[in-house]
Amino acid sequence: MKRLIAPLSAALLAAGPAAAASGPFFSLRNTDFIVLISFLVFVGILAYYKVPALLGGILDKRAETIRNELEEARRLREEAQEIYASYERRAREVKTQADQIVANARREAEAQAAKAQDDLARSIQRRLQAAQDQIASAEAEAVRAVRNRAVAASVAAAAELLQAQVRAGNRSAGIDDAIEDVARRLN
Repeated sequence: MKRLIAPLSAALLAAGPAAAASGPFFSLRNTDFIVLISFLVFVGILAYYKVPALLGGILDKRAETIRNELEEARRLREEAQEIYASYERRAREVKTQADQIVANARREAEAQAAKAQDDLARSIQRRLQAAQDQIASAEAEAVRAVRNRAVAASVAAAAELLQAQVRAGNRSAGIDDAIEDVARRLN
């Protein structure tokens, strides 16, 4: 191949653009022939320096890089899906916990309301009982006061009667003792 390259390159140098003309095809004056030879020389140089193999290696490396990036993207996608699933699980757990907290708070509030209602009922009952006790005490005091006034009035009436009788001269020591005894018993 080296033998072929040297004469072709010499022919190319000798045939410049001014020498290209129309005529027989295998003539250096034919531009189509010169372009064909230039192309073949170019392809030969590329083959000599193993440019297709280098391009293939570069493309293989690029393909491997793309494969690795796709694999990394796939791995990241799976991790993202796992994280998302974990987030959803945690969100469900938190929602469940929040529901439980709300339910507990509702139960406690209802229990507190029931306790407050019971406490209020007991307080009202105690106040009613205290009022009834005060009323009973006032009634007993009024009865005692009426009884005492009645006793005082009857003692006064008895005293007046006795005094009227004493004036008449019927006084005796036994009557005085009886009046005092009646007064003691009524009080």
